[in-house]
Amino acid sequence: MNDTSTDQRPLRLGTRRSQLAMAQSGQVAEAVRQLTGRPVELVEITTYGDVSRESLAQIGGTGVFVSALRDALLAGEIDFAVHSLKDLPTTQPDDLALAAIPLREDPRDVLVARDGLTFERLPRGARVGTGSPRRMAQLNAWARELGLEIETVPIRGNIDTRVGFVTSGELDAVVLAAAGLSRIGRLGDVTQFLDPDQILPAPGQGALAIECAATNAPLAATLAELDDPHTRAAVTAERSLLAALEAGCSAPVGALADLLVDGQAVTEMRLRGVVGSTDGSTLVQLSTTGPVPASQEDALALGRGLAAEMLDKGAAGLMGERAH
Repeated sequence: MNDTSTDQRPLRLGTRRSQLAMAQSGQVAEAVRQLTGRPVELVEITTYGDVSRESLAQIGGTGVFVSALRDALLAGEIDFAVHSLKDLPTTQPDDLALAAIPLREDPRDVLVARDGLTFERLPRGARVGTGSPRRMAQLNAWARELGLEIETVPIRGNIDTRVGFVTSGELDAVVLAAAGLSRIGRLGDVTQFLDPDQILPAPGQGALAIECAATNAPLAATLAELDDPHTRAAVTAERSLLAALEAGCSAPVGALADLLVDGQAVTEMRLRGVVGSTDGSTLVQLSTTGPVPASQEDALALGRGLAAEMLDKGAAGLMGERAH
């Protein structure tokens, strides 16, 4: 242990106010309490992404839930922050340390549909809600493959709001991240776990990021004990793919790196990526398999390599308006 253990001042953990953010921050707070023996208090911070009703693409995509927490870190108002990793921009600022990426929750997307329906059994013309162009592209492509006619409807809001669209009868189904429902104890609402072979999740989905000021080396070293190296390698490869495609979180990019296990031994890592037009008419979907990355650089290279192949196959034209 480092000398922070003798300091009994509560550690201040910055979190967004949503039920999901409070649940996942509470879990991290408990782990840090056990690690340090120090009290941890949650400091609720409202971000622009929480108060704006516009779509994520309109308000600037990735970063809108993050910048207020990062400002509070740099101002010394909080000691560390917990983010959903998929909300973080792919470039890490020099003055902040990504101290830990704990073991990842289930990265898959799930369907919450009326009457216990699965995607394959949705009625003709079913209205399926999601705020994500990535999900729209893949859902529309899958529907096309099955000969299904669906309408994807853009929605925003917290988990209760989104599930409410189904229970109120406004929509036939919504698609959400399994991890979020799991963290707030709502997996009972799920009518189908969506196989990544059909719907690849957002890069980093299901993983949390614990961040502190780069200057606070003792705290960074303590938090690093919560890091899961396999999760970090996987999400680093996924986010490297995203960065190389020059895509923000409003772009229709899905990626998932998983570890291939032979018996008890982890032998290789497979990285799958997809980019598509939101109507699902065109998808570029590729995968690559290689040794488990031994370093951050190896993980970055895995993502960059697959992105280059996807760009060769026409991915650039599917990225929508590119920011120059």
